[in-house]
This record gives sequence, C-alpha cells and structure tokens, in this order.
Amino acid sequence: MTQDSLFELAGKAFKSRLIVGTGKYKDFAETRSAVEESGAEIVTVAVRRVNITDRGKENLLDYLDPRRYQILPNTAGCYTAEEAIRTCRLAREVGVGDMVKLEVIGDEKTLFPDVAATIEAAKVLVKEGFKVLPYITDDPVTCLKLQEVGCVAVMPLAAPIGSGLGIRNPYNLAIIVEQARVPVIVDAGVGTASDAAEAMELGCDGVLMNTAIAGAKDPLAMARAMKLGIEAGRIAYLSGRIEKKLYATASSPITGIVR
Repeated sequence: MTQDSLFELAGKAFKSRLIVGTGKYKDFAETRSAVEESGAEIVTVAVRRVNITDRGKENLLDYLDPRRYQILPNTAGCYTAEEAIRTCRLAREVGVGDMVKLEVIGDEKTLFPDVAATIEAAKVLVKEGFKVLPYITDDPVTCLKLQEVGCVAVMPLAAPIGSGLGIRNPYNLAIIVEQARVPVIVDAGVGTASDAAEAMELGCDGVLMNTAIAGAKDPLAMARAMKLGIEAGRIAYLSGRIEKKLYATASSPITGIVR
C-alpha cells in the first residue's frame, strides 16, 4: 500500500485532508456529529455568522473542543478588505488563533471573490502575523501572487459556493498544483464524494466543504462519504494512474495464445 505523509499546514501536521464548515446545520449538535463522522481535524467558522465570541450565549466552541480541532475562523460575509481584516483581528482577540480563512466577496449573486481586495487584505494580514488561507478564483496567476504575498496556502474554488457543480476547470487546478510551493486546498463547489476524490486525484492537498455535507438529505452519511472520497482520491493520486490512450490495450498478453 502506498504510504501517505501527513498534511502539513502552517507548521502543523494533520492526518485528515478534509476541512469542513459549520454553517447550515439544524443545530450545533448536528454540526458536531457531522464533523466527527467526517474525520476532519480542521473546522472553519464564519465569525460574523456563528457565535464564538459571546460566552454568555450558546457557543459553537461548546460543541467543538479547540483542543481537539484546529478552529479556522473565516471572513464569510465580508465585501471589503477592511471588513475582512477587522474580522480576523476580532477572531484573534477572542483567542481563536492566527490561522484564518480569508474571504472577500466581490459579487453578491455568484459569491465569486474580489481578487484585488483579497490580495490587499492578505498583504495586511500577513504583515500582522496571520497565517492566511485565501479563498480565490481558480486562476494560476492569482494563486502565484498570493504565494508571493506570504499566504500559507491557496484555496481556489471548484465552482461557485454552494452550487454543488463540482470541479469545472480541472486544467487550471492542475496548473495551480504544478506551480504551487504551498498547499492547494479546493474550496467551494463540491457536491458529492466523487468531486472530492477528483480534487485529490489532481494532486490537491486538501478540500474544504460545507454545503455538500450540511445540505445533504443525510448529512452524517454524506460526511462519512466525503471522508472516504478524500482518502480514495489521495491514494489513487499517490498510486500513479495509467496513461490515457486513444486505443485499447489488451489486458492479457498476446504471446502464447492457444490456437
């Protein structure tokens, strides 16, 4: 069996290459159960939408122990670099940590990222000591620029957030992986386990998802399926798939045929 290495991110090592979000579940208890089924060790939390700051109210961190999980605060819902920077600072002030998912939305309908604002915010946050994981388009040039800024990973989208369309441009993702000096984590658009497996087969280091699990008819079963999809895709990538050919190649040798 091909042996895999641990998933290294910002100086930390993880066994799971699946990162899961915490939105859209019916309650915090279901969130916790889905995270457990997924096997994920990194959990992203929208600071502006989910309570992790007010200990006087029901708090997500009462259900997800920060000693067990790497909590990854994200800036979902931010439409300017200034909003995103302020949200990251708030997360650090309440003790969540300095590893953050940077998300600056440029269009309300498609939820595509604002590339210029994302780069602007990343520059400021990196200078302030944050370990930045930016949600970005599947553009190889932009991903290179974010590496040069000092981001600890790049997170190109597979398709629009919550669309479930799967990977729309595997060729761009392959280029991003080829030129990457930091982990490449597919973020947004995954719909089912085969999408997650495809991302891993392309050589991506991880996959982040939320809606694909939380929006499934059976979120706990889908969380388990995603775990297995990630593992299968990673093993397939490490195994080295056969070359694609136009014509058939016989599985059995042509010598020694009985006539």
